[in-house]
Amino acid sequence: MKVFVLGGGGREHALGWKLAQSPKVNELFFLPGNAGTAKLGQNLAIAPAEGDAVADACKQGKPDLVVIGPEAPLFAGVSDRLAAQGFCVFGPSREAAMLEREKVFAKNFLRRHSISTAAFKTFNDAAAARRYVEGKDSGLVIKASGPALGKGVIVCANPAEALVAVDEMMVERKFGDAGNQVVVEERLEGEEVSIHVLTDGKHYVSFPPSQDHKPIGEGDTGLNTGGMGAYAPAPIVDAALAKKIDERIVQPVLKGLKKDGVDYRGALYIGLMITADGLKVLEFNCRFGDPETQPLMLLTDEDLFDLLVDTVKGNLTSRKVATRPGSALCVVAASGGYPGTYQKGATIKLDTEENADFVCFHAGTKEEDGELLTSGGRVLGVTSFAQSLKQAKERAYAPLDAKQIHFDGIYFRRDIGDKGIKRLEG
Repeated sequence: MKVFVLGGGGREHALGWKLAQSPKVNELFFLPGNAGTAKLGQNLAIAPAEGDAVADACKQGKPDLVVIGPEAPLFAGVSDRLAAQGFCVFGPSREAAMLEREKVFAKNFLRRHSISTAAFKTFNDAAAARRYVEGKDSGLVIKASGPALGKGVIVCANPAEALVAVDEMMVERKFGDAGNQVVVEERLEGEEVSIHVLTDGKHYVSFPPSQDHKPIGEGDTGLNTGGMGAYAPAPIVDAALAKKIDERIVQPVLKGLKKDGVDYRGALYIGLMITADGLKVLEFNCRFGDPETQPLMLLTDEDLFDLLVDTVKGNLTSRKVATRPGSALCVVAASGGYPGTYQKGATIKLDTEENADFVCFHAGTKEEDGELLTSGGRVLGVTSFAQSLKQAKERAYAPLDAKQIHFDGIYFRRDIGDKGIKRLEG
């Protein structure tokens, strides 16, 4: 079977790595891919959201499965276009992807279907948003409604910080058109967890709960990023909590989509906050998370090709994904300055041996004249599997600390997985 994977980040490298293990997959193409995916198959210099170019490539290559990794092609309707041409496409429709594209849409969906989320108000006018914020006396979260590459959320400790965030989004246009409309919501206290399911519109298959680390700084401080590391399973979710998540969040979301007439087929990521008042939905992604996908792929112990095809064709049965007993952890090595201004073109030293328990997934990398170079903010996802979370962390950090993995300006958080380890030891 021939598979096209759309995207060029760590998530797509991880999905390709797992798909390559399927006995049914003998050809892999990445659009556009990166230096790591080039080792698994062939990279095609095509941007995944360029519908005409992607459609032409599929028409010529005739893939048996097209896997859409990032959000941009979903928002551009690439899934709809390819499906209409008869291709087997893993990735929800443009209509379904509104859950991720517009935060106002998502919040109204949650309210309409009585699914717990933070109290909120939406604004199209900066002056009105400022007046609302000035009337508050506690922490707030300001969210650009439109797509902002995972960075359009500013957590504010007080109204003064929230006023600055409103101006950045709506007046200074820090996130462009994404900030035309904003959501102002209460700041929740608790611990976050990422839930991933595959759904064919009728049934769903759930992956182990994972935990992302979005802020750039250790101790969850500083600016939000696309994600600085993740691990799974997240021990905060025991069997009892997992049951509540299924019954109070996952099932109501899927029923709500069906009630709204949305045929949702693909991956659904639900970001949750576990608070003293119960579970609260923070956000949706209509695709696999990055960097959560990296540890999830090391844990998964079944054929990913079959899972994705069954999702597209409506052949799922509700169950949990088969996984290896143990834990997996990913540490993101980023360019210095990320998520702000950073330099590209640094030479990458990668002196490690990969196996089923250790993989260095590429994200912002390219090969030029035989040399491996940085080409993005998040460069590598150093990912390991072990019997315990503590061992998985040690294995992931060892080559970073020994500078077997290194480039000028390299930055990584040193506390990935610490919350889980403390909970397990606690």
